[in-house]
Parts: sequence; C-alpha cells; structure tokens
Amino acid sequence: MNFQEGEFIYINKPYRMSSFGALAYVRTRLSKALHMKRLKTGHAGTLDPLATGVLILCTGKATKRIESLQLASKEYTATLQLGATTPSYDREHTVDMTYPTRHITRALIERVLPRFVGDIQQVPPIYSAVMIDGHRAYTLARQGSEAELKAKPIHIDEIELTDFNPDTMQMSIRVSCGKGTYIRSLARDIGEALGSGAFLTALCRTRLGDVRIEDCLTLDKFPAWLEQQEIEIKK
Repeated sequence: MNFQEGEFIYINKPYRMSSFGALAYVRTRLSKALHMKRLKTGHAGTLDPLATGVLILCTGKATKRIESLQLASKEYTATLQLGATTPSYDREHTVDMTYPTRHITRALIERVLPRFVGDIQQVPPIYSAVMIDGHRAYTLARQGSEAELKAKPIHIDEIELTDFNPDTMQMSIRVSCGKGTYIRSLARDIGEALGSGAFLTALCRTRLGDVRIEDCLTLDKFPAWLEQQEIEIKK
C-alpha cells in the first residue's frame, strides 16, 4: 500500500473517542511505519464521541476526496429514550426535563416517523461544531450563551422503527439520510412530535457511501493489520 500517494482506511470508531482521536491514533502508527514525522491524513464525516461506527480515514492525495465522501449518503442505527430530554440531546449531559409517555404506543410512533422522511428543516444541536459568528456552537453553549441556531434543509431517505419497548419507553430506529443530518436533533424532534421528549442513548453509523461497518477495522486490530501490509515508501 502506498499511504503517501493515497489510501483509504475504514475504521469502526469506538465509543467515547473523538473522530480526531481515532485519526491521530492511526496517523501516529502510519507515520512511524513510514519513518515520517507526520503523514498527511484526514477523515470524512465527523462522528460525535458518544457515537460509534464507520469513519473513513484518508491519507496522502486521497485527502482530496474528503469533501466528496462527506456528500455521500449515510445510514445509522439509533436508540432513543422517550419521556425526557438533555441539553445535548444525548447522554453527554444529564436529564433536564421529563415528559408524559403513557399515550405513546408503537402505532403512534409508526404514524409519526413518516413526517421526517424527505426534504425537511432541522435545527442543529447547540452542542455541535456549527459555526455562529466565528465561534463553535458548543463553545458558546459551554460558556452559557443562549445563541440560537437556524434551521437548515436536510434530506432523510428512510426511517424504520426496529424496536419499541413500552416498559422502558425506549425505541430503536434505522435512518438513511444525506449530509448535514444530526441524529441527535432528529431524536429531539421525534420526541416533540410524539407529544413527549426524547434523547439518544446509542448511535452507530453503519454505512457511509458504499462503506459498511462490516468493512471496518476496530482500532485495537489496526496495528496487526498494518503489520500485514506491504508498504511502499517514497524515496
């Protein structure tokens, strides 16, 4: 493999690691194998630290493909806790509000989900990397700012309810969507549409473009995988 010329590496990003952290882990080991100070690398499609799944890493000239890769369709599996919300719309923050859930049934969920299929408007989470007047939204949020984010157009191809437990009020969905979709915001909006609240308890990106999670390496297996590769080193 010619990592200097350009290669793609498919990683199953672990829970509680940032996308940059996964990239840094791989880049350090690649640079050492190539006897370089720092190999040019990048990643396509950032995943939140609390999310897992497909992360495409690019090396060398392949980094020029990052923008086009980010435009590719994506698929996620997500678990939502109904009846409560958090400021970040996931488990990064603790519950700030609770809501009634007795009225929620599988039939109601099945009626509500189609509202989110197609071209829709979505407000990104305040705890996100969206820019507001030159600052990251999450930075402003952590400083106590009440800055408002504007809704953005997104496209969702499909939402499928894969599980619903009326005892725990947890539901699981599979979502196929386009660039810029925040599944955390989708969870928030589904909760509101159900006349309750909701936040993410689990999120996994199972596909990015043509790359599926079955094609990905876990980080703990990456060093052994790298040792097995025939590496071309540019003189």
